[in-house]
Amino acid sequence: MKIRIFISSVQKEMAEERHAVADFIRNDPLLSRFFDLFLFEELPASDRHADAVYLTEVEHAAVYIGLFGNEYGFEDAEGISPTEREFDLATATGKPRLIFVKGNDDKVRQSKMQSLIRRAGQQLIRKRFVSIPELTTVLYSSLVDYLEVCGIIQNRPFEERPCPEATLDDIDAQAVSDFVRLARSERQFPLSLKTPTADVLAHLHLLYDNHPTNAAILLFGRDPQRFLPATEVRCMHFHGTEIQRPVPFYRIFKGMLFEQVDMAVDFVMSKINRSVGTRAESMQAPVRYEIPPDVIREAVVNAIAHRDYSSAGVVQVSVFADRVEVWNPGRLTPPLTPESLRHPHGSIARNPRICEALFLARYIEKYGTGTLMMIRESLAHALPEPDFVQRGGEFTSMVWRDWLTDKVIESLALNDRQRQAVLIAKTSERLSNRDYQKAFSVSKPTASRELEEMVRKGVLEKIGTTGKGTYYVFDRKGLIKGSKGS
Repeated sequence: MKIRIFISSVQKEMAEERHAVADFIRNDPLLSRFFDLFLFEELPASDRHADAVYLTEVEHAAVYIGLFGNEYGFEDAEGISPTEREFDLATATGKPRLIFVKGNDDKVRQSKMQSLIRRAGQQLIRKRFVSIPELTTVLYSSLVDYLEVCGIIQNRPFEERPCPEATLDDIDAQAVSDFVRLARSERQFPLSLKTPTADVLAHLHLLYDNHPTNAAILLFGRDPQRFLPATEVRCMHFHGTEIQRPVPFYRIFKGMLFEQVDMAVDFVMSKINRSVGTRAESMQAPVRYEIPPDVIREAVVNAIAHRDYSSAGVVQVSVFADRVEVWNPGRLTPPLTPESLRHPHGSIARNPRICEALFLARYIEKYGTGTLMMIRESLAHALPEPDFVQRGGEFTSMVWRDWLTDKVIESLALNDRQRQAVLIAKTSERLSNRDYQKAFSVSKPTASRELEEMVRKGVLEKIGTTGKGTYYVFDRKGLIKGSKGS
């Protein structure tokens, strides 16, 4: 259904402008897709009173356009013209009002028209025009702006668009206050705890014409999924190494982005292996996870911060027996590539407003160091480097688990040298026969025998067949081939 426009003016004085506006809207390729309009002079003959028709059409219209000239027009028994009646009704019913004033010399206007123009100017922005081309130019700009504010057409990034139908009442004031407290503590945020919610949002560039943007609703909305249903995180736990149906354990996390990050990270940490140390190490017995929590957190927060929010896809977190995959809709922002994430690189945000809020709350840094930290921490915990994969419009961070647990190693009956070789292979790109001889002071036949035994048991993978070019790598997908448990 098209958006109905009511055109209000003194008909006789503005006859040319009224028809020019109608023709312009009906013939413009963009505006004609969205707008229909009412012109009184196009109505068929009827026994209804003209004033009743005018006011009924104002009530039915979505947008009021006022063309104000020099003349005030016919006055009723109370001395008020139809033009003023229509303006007052549009004001009372909350219609968007677009006022276009012809000419720049207000002294030549009738006094009541001068008064109406002044009153309109106290409530909204008026546009002036002299010629019809000037009128259609400012009219086009105003109508396109209306379509953008309503979210009907988009030329702003998704996060900066006004969230359709959302108001400041949909913002959780307590969440904003908690954010300010945290941001002041973590990043020396300049606003005080008593700053009004709207002022905080304005400072963060999360308002558009006093309407919350999509980013504002995602970060601080009482119920973000009411407006943006695809902005959730789906977490799954599979006991094997492949997707299976039905999913053994499946959770969907909604709410604000900060909450989604926390809940998704907690989900993963509750599914991976952990060990508890002794109180001799600290006052509280330490818990060690097979994957560093910071690595999981970085993968999750990156997916949520940099996903394509215009996509109907959702962030998915899958815990497998050998890895954790974090998937999000959206491509890496050029010039970033999966390979460049392994080297020092700049921070290029797809959603800079969202990233700024996450930065202020210390969920992320803004230096492009997150993926380097994931690699460094994985290697420090004797885990393979994470993989970063771009497939079409989908990006995946793949964090590898240590499938070769102490329990599995015991079942494989590896000797001490082989166990140490596992650690070397996990954190090195390759392990050659010569490396094995040198590391453990053994002969070439011994090295060959023990390396080949590890290949048969699925711990190592042999690259090449014979000669100096042959080497071994840790088989991080050993579970897939050997089903050695978790």
